Amino acid sequence: MSRVASDTVGNGALVPFSEDTKDSLAVYPLHHGLAPPISRIAISWARGNSLRVSLFATPSSEPSRTPQDQSGGKVLEVKLGVGDPEISDSRWRQIAYGSVAPFALLQSRRSALSEMIKSSSPYQMDWWENVLEYSKDITSLLSGPKLPPGPIIEERTDIVKKREEPTCLKAAWELLEIFYADKQSQAWLPEKLVDWLADYDSLFSSTHETVYGKLARFQKELVDIQVLEDDPRYWEVMSSALSVGWLDIVVKMLRLHGSYQLDQLSNRELENGLVEAVAVLISKMPRLCHESTNGKLGELFKSKPDFIKAWEKWRSQITKLDCSPFWIQCGNHHTREGLRNLLQIMLGNTESLCMATCYWIELYISHFLYIRPFTTGIESMYNLAQKCIQLKPPSSNHKLTGLIVGILEENTEVVLAESSREFGPWMVAHAIELLTAGSEQAEIVLHDERYNLGGISMIELHRLVYAQVLSSHALTWQIAPIYLTSCMKQGMGLLENLLYRQSIQHNDLLLKNIEICRLYELDHISSDIMKVAGVYHWKHGHKGAGVYWLQQSKDTSRLNRIAQQLFDSVGKSISDESFKQWEGLIELLGSESKPAGGLEFLHKYRDFKRSLQQVYGGKATDAARQAVGSLILLMKNPSTPQRFWLPLLYDSLKLFNWHECPLLNVSETNLLLNKLQELSWARLRPHFSEPNLPAEALSSIRLALATNLGRAILDE
Repeated sequence: MSRVASDTVGNGALVPFSEDTKDSLAVYPLHHGLAPPISRIAISWARGNSLRVSLFATPSSEPSRTPQDQSGGKVLEVKLGVGDPEISDSRWRQIAYGSVAPFALLQSRRSALSEMIKSSSPYQMDWWENVLEYSKDITSLLSGPKLPPGPIIEERTDIVKKREEPTCLKAAWELLEIFYADKQSQAWLPEKLVDWLADYDSLFSSTHETVYGKLARFQKELVDIQVLEDDPRYWEVMSSALSVGWLDIVVKMLRLHGSYQLDQLSNRELENGLVEAVAVLISKMPRLCHESTNGKLGELFKSKPDFIKAWEKWRSQITKLDCSPFWIQCGNHHTREGLRNLLQIMLGNTESLCMATCYWIELYISHFLYIRPFTTGIESMYNLAQKCIQLKPPSSNHKLTGLIVGILEENTEVVLAESSREFGPWMVAHAIELLTAGSEQAEIVLHDERYNLGGISMIELHRLVYAQVLSSHALTWQIAPIYLTSCMKQGMGLLENLLYRQSIQHNDLLLKNIEICRLYELDHISSDIMKVAGVYHWKHGHKGAGVYWLQQSKDTSRLNRIAQQLFDSVGKSISDESFKQWEGLIELLGSESKPAGGLEFLHKYRDFKRSLQQVYGGKATDAARQAVGSLILLMKNPSTPQRFWLPLLYDSLKLFNWHECPLLNVSETNLLLNKLQELSWARLRPHFSEPNLPAEALSSIRLALATNLGRAILDE
């Protein structure tokens, strides 16, 4: 049985649901503010992943007390899905725009490399280097704002350094970079994971107890502890930090030991010596790393043989200290047990590591640090992860957990599915480039055309999905063509649909649309868009804009039809004021815009009218000669409608009777007389429309032309 849950007293939630789906139902509260009861609800799709909900209140016969009560309804927009709480919509748009340039550059390099392979060029390049550069650009984009520099002199109690606010999106991207894009990091993968956990362990605090959470809480309570070394939490936190390789934190905490105080140093010399010995061993821990660790403790080695020798020597020093008789002489029980537990962690005691770590990922990384320090590559990493999950079973799954397991399992499809489910289409569309960097298996899985997907590959599918997401928003549709054009099968068809769907009402949006057509050489779409824009503007009264866009699209047929409409509107004589209403529109066409069809007549007609107005205004003979020239051009032009011949000649009577000299020569006069003769024949045809002129207009024109012909013959 379905029903409607309505909470008009509380938050105004109004959601239909059934009893079977009550537990899994997503509820979206509507804060409409309407007084109950509500008579009707209408729901339709809005932009993007949103619904437009229209609520109509029941008309009340009682008078309203406030203007709000008089409202007949409300229209609300409900965004479906909770979204990513870490990243705001504006930040997502910033990421979307920022990732376009690296993506386009990588595609350009891929095309160039393909051309070199086809031409059998001897030039070779490891493709993963390009992918790694692309990944670094994306990582920089995902980074948050830089924190202000800290104080020059650090506080002794500042154990955890302030970092930029981490996000799961950046953490996931860096994981993919470590395991797929950065081929050089395979030799020192454990060290990379230690650095990754140091940056993002705090993310797991939302679902699990973590080492970072322990440190953060202990730092707040540190100032209230009187005797630090006698507090069990002090040693517990240090053990946890050491288990995940945060050596600088452990050494700093050891130096907070009470035996370092000047007033106690002489009485606790042996105890202080043991503490310092352990601190030195921790600070001298060998680390296999290819680059500077930015001030982190440990001895760095770039070659594996040197690292193995140093590791064996370091472990022998730890064993020697663990067997030292000085432990018996140490009178402080907490210090003795705490330090020996630190030694057991460095010796790789499984039980100590399991007790010190909080989450299976922390235990997993501690194995690489102290039990399997010589691990290279990803071999057998998945089995170890399963073992750690059994030892530290998670109470709930974090959004990064599935991605980590899929990476360790070397299952490309699982990685894609987790990336899509937890981080959305943007992540998948861009991370695919990392998954295929040097992996033949991933190339086959992702580039293989699939029948059940309509003959497209997984790569093209995910790019199309992301492009559709971009296309659905008014602020991001402009970058969707970058991804659509990289899809060889269906991308161009969807791009054409996207461009046709854009509004032509706003000029800026229209120009952007046309520019995109130009960039991708879609001239036929650009022409169609300009035609639609021309028709729209013309029908909505924007005559100049309408004619301009039709001219840009070279739509001769519509321009001719517009010209026919203008013929009915322009003036029939020099005294007709209606011409002034259209003179501005003709001016917008421009003399250099190559007008088509009847518009060509309007240009010449406009020029003739202007010259004639100067003549009637008392201008000199030069203006009269210019007017005659315009008249002859009009009468010779086949685009001049026949119904305008007689009004043109009637307006020119003053030119024919120019008192100073004849302005028309014999051939020009004969041309006009022939036009009059054609008009006489045209009157015999049906549907001939007589111009609105005086009855004596025709005889006056003939007399003036005959007089001008005689004067012209005498002059010649």
